[in-house]
Amino acid sequence: MPIYEYRCESCSGKFEVLTRFAERDATQVCPSCESIKTKVLISSFAFAGTGGSSEAPDFGSAEGGGGGCCGGSCGSCGSSPN
Repeated sequence: MPIYEYRCESCSGKFEVLTRFAERDATQVCPSCESIKTKVLISSFAFAGTGGSSEAPDFGSAEGGGGGCCGGSCGSCGSSPN
């Protein structure tokens, strides 16, 4: 189940609710002021990676050391000519 973020129209507070997608637009009660004037917010997601680089890893490069090929062009995927 995804976590949705809501904003209260009465107190401007933000809170999160773990609920099904089909129920995300249902009225939620604000935990701060108990108002039902709440709206679901559009949230972005975070990508948690390792290392200090801001670039995404290149899994297709030979420098990665362990990814393998995609498509059999390296000859080690069982697609040898023999």
